[in-house]
Amino acid sequence: MTRLAALLGALALSAVLAPAPAHAAEPSGSTTAWLCRPGLADDPCEIPLDTTYVDPDGTTSVETPARRPQSKRKVDCFYVYPTVSNQVTPNASASAAPEVRSIAKYQAARYSSVCRIYAPLYRQVTFAGFPLGPVVTGDVAYGDVVAAWNSYLANDNKGRGVVLIGHSQGTLMLRKLIREHIETNPAVRARLVGAMLLGGNVMVAKGATTGGDFQNVPACTQRGEFGCVVAYSSYVNDPPPVAFFGNPSTDLAGTALGIPTKPGSQVLCTDPGPLSGDLRDFGVTVPSEPYAPGAIQTAIILSTYGQVPTAGTTWVSPADRFQGACKTINGATVFRYDPADAQTRRPLEFPPLWGTHIFDANLALEKLVSIVHQQAQAYLDSRGAPEEPSSDAVTEAPSDDKVIVADSEPSAGLPGPDAAQGSVDQLVGSLGVGILRR
Repeated sequence: MTRLAALLGALALSAVLAPAPAHAAEPSGSTTAWLCRPGLADDPCEIPLDTTYVDPDGTTSVETPARRPQSKRKVDCFYVYPTVSNQVTPNASASAAPEVRSIAKYQAARYSSVCRIYAPLYRQVTFAGFPLGPVVTGDVAYGDVVAAWNSYLANDNKGRGVVLIGHSQGTLMLRKLIREHIETNPAVRARLVGAMLLGGNVMVAKGATTGGDFQNVPACTQRGEFGCVVAYSSYVNDPPPVAFFGNPSTDLAGTALGIPTKPGSQVLCTDPGPLSGDLRDFGVTVPSEPYAPGAIQTAIILSTYGQVPTAGTTWVSPADRFQGACKTINGATVFRYDPADAQTRRPLEFPPLWGTHIFDANLALEKLVSIVHQQAQAYLDSRGAPEEPSSDAVTEAPSDDKVIVADSEPSAGLPGPDAAQGSVDQLVGSLGVGILRR
């Protein structure tokens, strides 16, 4: 271990051993504590969207995606954050600790250009809690998520369409929520605009769009399709036979939480390029503000070789460019990507076996947000309530037909029609998204 790695490990350990913030509050009864919610003061999901884009030749530009006031956004997003707590108890307190606020900025805030964001605080299973048995600690976490969802439906939804967004543990919670509380209720399922379920081993039957975790909520297979799931785990190197993500035989956390893996299941992988209509190379988009101290910050520093991107704007997209596709390798179906040019370095996969899990939600982030924009527009159009284009909207890109959910290898995933050919220079502004970059 290098001295840098040892130092970072010591910093992470000191943060992990820190006590919970004094203002932490547990949800009780029907009361839900919210990390993000319309009208909440200092909402981490409503940070500015100004972004510095760095081109491969080193030139920079600053752009700000359009964002309507919350009262003008016609769909909602319900976000469940991943395992981030620095607490050492099996379940974290439901508190807006710095590391929890940081992940909301990293993973959820860009979607505020589409939706009002609701993100409940919940007593998630901590890094310390997983070895103690997620079957017990997971029930506590899941109970809080269900209570928050029911509170949202009862008090805030008012019949609006909703996008589910999760990563890692958040995706596990949403997999179970969809199974037990959404797809079995036609009235609620009809409000599902989409589900962005990253880094959490969503299952489908091999060669199908359903039949794994869900029977009535399919994988997304074409641009603008709503009521469906976008899911993948990212690897910049070939996943090993014991990869933690992408392999149905290693979905230990899902099994422990009571989400069975059926025989013949395959982990879902959907390529954000064809689904967004943008087939260009992609980068990583992250907040310029350093992530709060702790295990996640350490993983980010190690994965970027200590060169965490930053800029004078709220967001930054560095010059690194990648190309990728869904592939099945060594039994794992993942979003496998590589540097697109000689100047781009491969991120370090940390922890080992996890791929670039730490960046699942920030790779090609502009494409992911565009997918949600298009889903929201199609959902609203289907209900006769389309969004009016804002004055900041750009020319809509030519529409594509259908797209591939996984690659064309027979063993690699779901079948799908031919992907759209050619790249798209600018994309969908019909919801006021502004210019789509990477």
